Amino acid sequence: MALTDELQRIFDADRALRKAEADLLRKKRSASLVALLRSETRNALSLGDRAEATMRLERLADLCAQVPGPEMTDALIAILNDGEPRVRVAAGEALRDVGFERYAEVARGIERALERGDEGLAMSELPWVLAEIAEPSALPLIRRFLDHPNADVIAAAIEALSQLGEPDAALDLKRFVGDERTVIIEDFEEETKTTLGELAEDALRMLGYAEHD
Repeated sequence: MALTDELQRIFDADRALRKAEADLLRKKRSASLVALLRSETRNALSLGDRAEATMRLERLADLCAQVPGPEMTDALIAILNDGEPRVRVAAGEALRDVGFERYAEVARGIERALERGDEGLAMSELPWVLAEIAEPSALPLIRRFLDHPNADVIAAAIEALSQLGEPDAALDLKRFVGDERTVIIEDFEEETKTTLGELAEDALRMLGYAEHD
């Protein structure tokens, strides 16, 4: 097959994809579509073929973000719990985009995750989503992650508070100064071992607090 023909196939497939998505989303307020996306999300998360699961979950994250309702927020949080970094990036960006347009849906979904006592990777990602959206209720919601039993979740919340830049977070951070629980922080594909106390001190400095007593 000539290169021009191969390129044309890509254009045709792209056009067909956009049309199929538009046709599907014309029914975005349909209960049957919500049920379908929830079911397909569960199925994709349980697939043994990780390449297929990654492809489906990335696409599902985009679709779920375009369909309003609490079920879709819960589905995005479930996708955010996947072990594949590409999938978590897609779900995190989708939640952020929904949060800019329909913040209450995302906030309530995060509240439900906290009330359920969810564990897993999503709980370390959600504080960042809140900090990026930076709505007024972000601070009290991120605070709730500081009471999570998992030190990695607390570390994410501390860093998110630093990014949020709210001076009112200082008292929340001071309670972790001296906390010797160790965590691994990933930064540009590098891993650094540190403690919650050191993270809290760094966050306080970012907020302009040189003294912590």
